[in-house]
Amino acid sequence: MPSTPPMPPAAPSAPPGLALAWWRADGAFAPGLAPVSSQGLPQVWLVGMAGQSERDAARREIRNALRAALAAILGVDPAAIDMPAAPGDAPYALIRAPAGSQAAAPRRIALAISHDEALSVAAIALQGAVGIDVMRIADIPDWEALARDYLGPEAAARLAALDAAQRPAALARAWSEREARLKCAGLGLGEWRTDEAQALSYSSCLALAVPDGYVGTLAVASAATG
Repeated sequence: MPSTPPMPPAAPSAPPGLALAWWRADGAFAPGLAPVSSQGLPQVWLVGMAGQSERDAARREIRNALRAALAAILGVDPAAIDMPAAPGDAPYALIRAPAGSQAAAPRRIALAISHDEALSVAAIALQGAVGIDVMRIADIPDWEALARDYLGPEAAARLAALDAAQRPAALARAWSEREARLKCAGLGLGEWRTDEAQALSYSSCLALAVPDGYVGTLAVASAATG
């Protein structure tokens, strides 16, 4: 697998899943930014960035992409968009009202961001909660303990029933779905708990179209898919 994934083309050969708008070095999106409303997900936009392997730089650049996306979606000045980044808190944007507006407070918009190596993905939800996760597919020697402790006994049993060649991708998919659901529910990553299942059941997961060697998942509150 390449250490730096190529920029996915806007072509029919792209992998199956929800399409992302990929942030380019020239400060534009390719393909153009568009909501995934055709997938039954109104008010959700997806952006991605490939090729930035340094983590702090990746964090800055994906936020630059999100700010540009929000400015285009809402028709506001990028300078009016604040993106607080307190460690451990779910990301969000605050849209300041124009001078002279009667709005009492900035508008808050839910965001979700995920990084793995040289790939970053993010989601914008104008209504409701959202979660997103990307994970590189890898052969993990202690997959059984990892699955049992973090994915639960049912997921661990399903993974154990697979051929060794199928397991890395299936594990990455299961992990990505769990992380996306946790983010959508406003929960942090922790070991699997029976009492957590109900909170996570309120979101629906859809696959993202990401480069070969990765899996990605979008989670939205189930009410948003109706």
